[in-house]
Amino acid sequence: MKKIATALILAGCAGVVFAQQGPKPEDLIKWRQSGYGFMAWSVVRIKSNVEGQYNKDEVVQAANAIQAIANSGMGKLYAPGTDKGKGWEETRVKPELFADKEAVGKVAMAFNKEANEMAKVAAEGDAAAVKVQIGKLTETCKGCHDKFKRKD
Repeated sequence: MKKIATALILAGCAGVVFAQQGPKPEDLIKWRQSGYGFMAWSVVRIKSNVEGQYNKDEVVQAANAIQAIANSGMGKLYAPGTDKGKGWEETRVKPELFADKEAVGKVAMAFNKEANEMAKVAAEGDAAAVKVQIGKLTETCKGCHDKFKRKD
C-alpha cells in the first residue's frame, strides 16, 4: 500500500513540474500567428465595408475582435525561445524585438490605443470616421512590421 501511495505522490509531483514548464515555444509561435491572422481578417472585413456596401454590424464585430486580441496580452507569446522556430510557419520575428523592449512597448501601446479607438469609432457607425481610423490602426501595424518583422 505504501508503494502505491508513494507512486501516486511522485506522479502528482511530476504533473506539477510538467504543468509549471509551460507551453512549448512552437505552440507560443503558433498562437501568436493565429492571433495576427485573425486580426488581419478583421482588418480586411472593415476595409471591405468602407470601400463597398457599409454594414455597421460587420464593422463592429471586426473592430471588437481586433480590440480583444490587442488587449489580450499577446506580448506573453514572445517568450524566450520563440525568436526562432515554427508555428504554422517559420517565425519572421526579428531579434531586435527581444532586445529593444522600450521600442516594442511603444509600438504595442500605439497599436492598443488605436485598436481601442477603432472599436469606439465602429460603434458610432460613421463610415467616414471608420475609414480614417482603420488607416490609423494599420499604420501602427506597419510600424511594428517595419521594425520587428523580417520581410522574407
